[in-house]
Amino acid sequence: MSTSPTERRLAAQIAAHESWAQTEDRSARTAKARAALMAKFEAEADPDGTLLPAERARRAEHLRKAHFQRLALKSAQSRRRAREAAEAAATAEAEMDSLGGDAA
Repeated sequence: MSTSPTERRLAAQIAAHESWAQTEDRSARTAKARAALMAKFEAEADPDGTLLPAERARRAEHLRKAHFQRLALKSAQSRRRAREAAEAAATAEAEMDSLGGDAA
């Protein structure tokens, strides 16, 4: 039997929660991913490998912070658009009700 995208997403979320519930050291589990992301920022900060390690690390940290702030900005914009859409839908529904229309 085929499952819908929603069912697959829910099943994956359940599996992820169960996996994290069994994880004793969350930091150790994600250490490789954090190191790989930092290496990506270091390579971006110093593609030729000419900077001193401390300077490369400083610049990479700024790139990391910019990356996460960019994600936060996109999230805030998305939440604002969703809120505005919900408000517009509520306004339209109220207008339909006031005109005696059936919104359903």
